[in-house]
This record gives sequence, structure tokens and C-alpha cells, in this order.
Amino acid sequence: MDLQMPEMNGLEAIIAIRNEFPEARIIVLTTYAGDVQALRALKAGARAYLLKDSLHKELLATIRAVKAGKKSMSPEISFQLAEHTTDDALTPAEVRVLRLISEGNSNKEIAAQLSTSEDTVKGQVRNILSKLGAKDRTHAAMIGLKRGIIEF
Repeated sequence: MDLQMPEMNGLEAIIAIRNEFPEARIIVLTTYAGDVQALRALKAGARAYLLKDSLHKELLATIRAVKAGKKSMSPEISFQLAEHTTDDALTPAEVRVLRLISEGNSNKEIAAQLSTSEDTVKGQVRNILSKLGAKDRTHAAMIGLKRGIIEF
């Protein structure tokens, strides 16, 4: 399963397939190395998460492991998950603010869109920067995209 498809995204497809066929064993094969995206796919019911640049041998080993009832993931994703396991997760409100930041909105514009105060948005931006270890708003948006916290 790829995560980026034209009519339905991969996460929605995984959920739909697993609802109809609970025993389906789905392997995600994608270019997206974000740890958050991988967690979403696994929570949706995928049994494995591999990057498209995986070696042929790794793909075969993963197919065999999933067939045997095991879960598997690319080493790169495993490292990212381990690195961010103890991170404070962004709240849903902070994810919304981060998404609006990535679209180029100012704090004032974000406050207007979310019907909240600019001070509230400033506080959320401070939390986002701290939780992501980001230097500034642009860096936070890049981290969010890279990890799969937000999407285009």
C-alpha cells in the first residue's frame, strides 16, 4: 500500500480494507520516512512499513515476516521512532497551528482562523517550537512535514 494515492489516501484505504477483511496483512511501501506517519499506518492496521528504496532482500524478508504474523519496519523508521519515543506529542490544537504556520499564516491570521486570541496562538507556537526542538516557525514546519505530523 502506498500512502499517497489519487482518490483515497493510504491510511483511509488501510482502514477500509481492514474493516472488510480483518485478517488482511498490509505492508506500506512508501517514500515517506516520517515516524508519525509510520505510527498512523501501523495503528490503522498495517503490519509493516518499508521505504521504497529498501533492498530487494529486505522486501522479501518483510513479506515473509508479515505472512508469518509478525510486524516489521525499515531500520530508518525504527531509529526515528526510538529517537522521538520520549518526545512530548503535539496536541491537536498545536497540530492545527503548525499546519497553518506551514501554509504561511501569521499569528494574527491563525488567531482569526481559529477564533482565538493572538496570545493563545503565540503560546501554542512557543510550545510547538519547544516540543519539536525547532529554531523558528519555518524549521518547525519543516520538522512537521518531515516527520509526518502535517501533510501538504
